[in-house]
Amino acid sequence: MTRALAVAFITTMVTAVVFAKAKHCLVRVYAQANAKDTDVFASPITTPISGKSIFIEKIPRISERDIVAFRAYPGANGTFGALLQLDEHGRLALETLSIEHRGSVLVVVVDGQAATELMVDRRVSDGQLYIASGLAASDIELMRKDWPQIGEKKRR
Repeated sequence: MTRALAVAFITTMVTAVVFAKAKHCLVRVYAQANAKDTDVFASPITTPISGKSIFIEKIPRISERDIVAFRAYPGANGTFGALLQLDEHGRLALETLSIEHRGSVLVVVVDGQAATELMVDRRVSDGQLYIASGLAASDIELMRKDWPQIGEKKRR
């Protein structure tokens, strides 16, 4: 009997993990990579603001799983900007990036499109990532489905 309960419990837990609620809005932050890295570790990209060709790491350092809240702002050229509040893992990842990659570029990709690039010029330890512009209204709507506004109580 206990074996059957244990199997049922494990099956329930695995099913819960597999069918966990997926995010609507995909946000990834990639660090600039060395151009001499192989294509296994780095990918070429043209940055959205400056138009420079750089290489970025293939694995994002920060993702949508690290975001707990956001606030949208009207940006330049009819686009939107957003302030993203990160959880503790994201805060630590951003702080580490801002120390290790000072003087390089971070590329923020939202729903598969490079939205903006950020020049790392100082240490960031507050866990907030500011995207000045480059987001579409549809991106903001998807963010509203996933995260509460900064300052609002968490939705269920």
